[in-house]
Amino acid sequence: MLVLITYDVNTETEMDKRRLQKVARICQNYGQRVQKSVFECIIDVAQLRQLQAQLERIIDTETDSIRYYYLGKEWRHRVQHIGANTALDIEGDNHHVITANLECT
Repeated sequence: MLVLITYDVNTETEMDKRRLQKVARICQNYGQRVQKSVFECIIDVAQLRQLQAQLERIIDTETDSIRYYYLGKEWRHRVQHIGANTALDIEGDNHHVITANLECT
């Protein structure tokens, strides 16, 4: 399944900045960065639980936040990319551009 992970980590102190780097490194182990604090991860439920546990051990819940968006297995029809930084196919080695036909009603 595709899980979109976004985070906001306080960076007022040097310790906060190190925590931000740790969060990014953990997310990179599971997926690809698509924006500064946004990762797309193709993972199964067990990997998701492991990722969540790792992140929750690091963040400061008083100042930081993490959001998980569960886009499922049919995510290709739910993702549209416009603009710079070409969207890559995160499932394969082809790295072809992701496009979606979306209808707004």
